[in-house]
Amino acid sequence: MEPRILRPKNRTLELKGKLSYCESIQAWNTIRFKRDLALEFPDLMEKRSSFFYKLAFYPSYLELERAIKEMKRGDKPLPILLFLIKGQEAD
Repeated sequence: MEPRILRPKNRTLELKGKLSYCESIQAWNTIRFKRDLALEFPDLMEKRSSFFYKLAFYPSYLELERAIKEMKRGDKPLPILLFLIKGQEAD
C-alpha cells in the first residue's frame, strides 16, 4: 500500500496534552495523543496497520506560506499545527 497522509473528518479540533520524559535518551520526546484525535482520524484505530509521522518545521512565516501554497497545488490535506510549550499549561 502506498503511504498517504491521513485526513480528518472535517471538524476543528484543539487538544492539550503533556510530553513524557524518556530516561534512556534524557529528553522530553513522547507525545501521547488524546482519544479525540483518534476519533477524528479513524485510521489510527487499526491495530494491524503501520503508521509513522513526518515533521516539518519552517523557520519563518514566509517559508510556511510557500509550503502551504505547494500543499494547495498538490491537493494535500491541511497540516496539524503543534506548539511545544515550556512551563505551566497555556491556553
